Amino acid sequence: MSELWKKSAVDMVDLLRSGDISPVEAAQAAIARIEAVDGKTNALPIRCFDRAIEQAQTLDLTSHRQNPKSLCGLPIAVKDYNDVAGVHTTYGSPIFKDHIAERSDVTVAVLEHNGANPIAKSNVPEWAGGHTFNPVNGLTRNPWNLSRSAGGSSGGSAAALASGQVWLATGNDLGGSLRTPAAFNGVVGLRPSPGVVPRGHGNLTFDTLWVEGPMGRSVVDVALMLDAGCGLRTEDPLSFNHHCGSFAQAIKQHSLPERVAFSTDLGIVPVARDVRAITENAAADISRLGIDVSDDIPDFTGVLDAFHTLRGVLLATLKGELVQQHRDEILSDIVKNVEVGFNVTPDQLLDAERVRWTLTRYMAQFFESHDFLICPAASIAAFESEKPFITEIDGTPCKTYIDWFAITFALTMTGCPVISLPCGFTDEGLPMGLQVLAKPRREDELLSFAALLEEHFDVRDLVPIDPREAS
Repeated sequence: MSELWKKSAVDMVDLLRSGDISPVEAAQAAIARIEAVDGKTNALPIRCFDRAIEQAQTLDLTSHRQNPKSLCGLPIAVKDYNDVAGVHTTYGSPIFKDHIAERSDVTVAVLEHNGANPIAKSNVPEWAGGHTFNPVNGLTRNPWNLSRSAGGSSGGSAAALASGQVWLATGNDLGGSLRTPAAFNGVVGLRPSPGVVPRGHGNLTFDTLWVEGPMGRSVVDVALMLDAGCGLRTEDPLSFNHHCGSFAQAIKQHSLPERVAFSTDLGIVPVARDVRAITENAAADISRLGIDVSDDIPDFTGVLDAFHTLRGVLLATLKGELVQQHRDEILSDIVKNVEVGFNVTPDQLLDAERVRWTLTRYMAQFFESHDFLICPAASIAAFESEKPFITEIDGTPCKTYIDWFAITFALTMTGCPVISLPCGFTDEGLPMGLQVLAKPRREDELLSFAALLEEHFDVRDLVPIDPREAS
């Protein structure tokens, strides 16, 4: 029982489904691991252990074993932007430090219906950001090097996975919020197409920039969680029933793509030298599989400015009233980002939508001759955790506090599914990942190719780890 934290999510669900372990034993194993290591990482500051034990004791295993999508009582972490009934949701904000959700949001409710058992809430930046720290629950540290950032905003989820505290975790992604932490922590995060995973009331109904997605230690674990979390829900009019009946089965059907494109920088962002070297080596490895790797990528001109505009409008719509009422209690960078939305002119908004519209056409042309687009999952490796954000990359200044992860939000603008998976390590032993982008709503093909790459890169089994002090 003391070694259960080392097992994969797939193996754990098999044990639960067969009855070799009980949901209570799985919850107890997670609790023991959290209590043993989270004092170092601070990945899961909000715990709901009693709730999880009660849920485990009352789970109807007979019906769940008949549901092929069920996680059969597997404990998971839920990001602190999502509601779990009876548990604090703080958003990392002092304004909501005492807020307790009355019910689980739609994203979590679907997972719970399919046998997931929330055991803790994972730490987040205050409202949004690429580095996980906030005035309510503090700083989350990277288990590969406790002096480094876990990324954000799903930094708590990624650090908890890498350190073996949970087997699966929820993430969400606007500009890279699950892809960057996945890269920094050596785990896997999937940003699905909009509508694949239903979203709750905290998101704008028809926004397509912010999506919910699964995180795990491997591609097959992520596929397992996607099966448990996808589907049509009336609360989310963009949600739909995916054409793929089982992502876990789909990834077993490996077939080599004929042609992919690789770029270190998408032609628009600075990327650190060590990240370039690692990901170029990974691209060379991909070509050795017999896949044609080209550098013929879509034109991303104007995409970054367009994203800033649309992100500003989104934040202003979501948080504008809150900023007006509680300005002095909100992180100044978030206030500034909301004000960007207030100050957007009609011409800027029209230009941003035209850029996104044009990019959609470029992507369609790209997929006529390519199967996937590949690039680094971050422009830098995990940085010192005491820095609030990165101001320059190899001497190139970043214009805003989020521009250091522009390589992820550029792909957000495509509307395509993107996965982040580890592909190697820096000389300091810090993980780095690749983003792989597929055609819209082709999560099954994306997961299948990612699983093949994961097998080839041979870094999957290096997690989970015990948290490591800075060397």
